[in-house]
Amino acid sequence: MTEEVVSGEMEAANANAVREQLQRIQVKPKKVKRKQKDLFENSRLFQKRVKPKDIIFFSRQFATMIDAGLPLIQCLEVLERQETKPSFRKIITTIKEDVKSGETLADAFKKHPKQFDELFVSMVAAGEMGGVLDRILMRLSVYLEKAAKLKSRLRGAMILPTITITVAIIVMGIILGFVIPVFQDIFASLGGNL
Repeated sequence: MTEEVVSGEMEAANANAVREQLQRIQVKPKKVKRKQKDLFENSRLFQKRVKPKDIIFFSRQFATMIDAGLPLIQCLEVLERQETKPSFRKIITTIKEDVKSGETLADAFKKHPKQFDELFVSMVAAGEMGGVLDRILMRLSVYLEKAAKLKSRLRGAMILPTITITVAIIVMGIILGFVIPVFQDIFASLGGNL
């Protein structure tokens, strides 16, 4: 029997806790070392924001895996590994840990109101109770996709009026700042008031 060398990362309180977790899954660690922290890891300024399209993709993938018969925890683990944005991966990790500790999925989502609004949380709660979580998540992804398209169209429709108002304000500023004083000087030189 040949030994397979595997390297990876594991989150734990300290190196001893990592060794214990590895021994439980029958892996003999050769070396355990602490990973250096990223300077910008906890800085929201330098992290990519979670966008609606990320939530849509997450919902669609989650629904597909649940429909395939995977358990919730396993679905969340797969989604966590696939996620490329560290900020969203951290959110998925906390949701997974909350579900592992016995909370409902809806309660775990509720802790992240910026990413999962009240409608999302309520629909997930209804899906959990009714046993149709996969269908609910798929419908949510379709709804979120339509809402994102509508917002994009609305932004597009607001560009022309915004440009028009901005140009009008600039023109009024030029007239009030440069043209009116010239006319005022002309009227003053002729002995009248503007």
